[in-house]
Amino acid sequence: MTRKMQRSNRIWSIVMTVVCVVYMYPIFMVLMNSLKVESAISTGTAFDLPAAETFAGLANYENAIGAQGFLFSLLNSLVITVTSVFAILICCSMFAWYITRVNNKITKVLYLLCAFSMVVPFQMVMFTLSSMADTLHLNTPWTLWVIYLGFGAGLAVFMFCGFMRSVPIDMEEASMIDGCNPLQTYFHIVFPLLRPTMVSVAILEAMWIWNDYLLPTLILDINEYKTIPMLIQMFRGSYGRVEMGPMMACIMLAILPIVAVYLIGQKHIIKGVVAGAVKG
Repeated sequence: MTRKMQRSNRIWSIVMTVVCVVYMYPIFMVLMNSLKVESAISTGTAFDLPAAETFAGLANYENAIGAQGFLFSLLNSLVITVTSVFAILICCSMFAWYITRVNNKITKVLYLLCAFSMVVPFQMVMFTLSSMADTLHLNTPWTLWVIYLGFGAGLAVFMFCGFMRSVPIDMEEASMIDGCNPLQTYFHIVFPLLRPTMVSVAILEAMWIWNDYLLPTLILDINEYKTIPMLIQMFRGSYGRVEMGPMMACIMLAILPIVAVYLIGQKHIIKGVVAGAVKG
């Protein structure tokens, strides 16, 4: 490596470090304020580290878990995220396999429709969607996956199709010659090959669904069901008062599960994205 390249790499390392610090700073501030007493957060010491007189310990976390039904909201978010991601992975991967292996005008149109769905703003359909969800009784955490499947299919199908176009068809043809039906071919041959892209799609979709606020607020009965993002808004009291300490603690508790999922599968994200960009 030349000296010029070493200097360039060093500069880029410094730049990326600064960018990382800038992105991590808000999370650090939320963590610091979640350990402070209420008065310290609402005054000019919000940007200071916790001191002896402002340190609240785990009191804010206890209040966040004990108030507003945190555990029930956590269960709702978990149910919605798991069922939605599972439905997206299975349905979209099977659909992508079909439209990449059956090459005709109909499948080409279906692929374009999926790609087009990624550019349609949610605000264009949210009021009609809310009314339709009430009519079809999709307004519970156990049925919300149907709606998330529709909105998450665009990106998932796009990534799965990109990967499937780079996979030779020889093994699938051999399995069919051996007597496998399409479902057996998919689950025994195709499904294992999709693992890198599966992990990438699962993480990206899980991050979106777990942190989504607008769709559950529109669809779910806010008096009966709450997700974690909806619960955070409940810390806003009357006359504009906000319980900053428990809210900060609740935000940290909401961040931890999805960060853990991301850290576990991060090495697969780039593999899946690159694999899906090889062809098509």
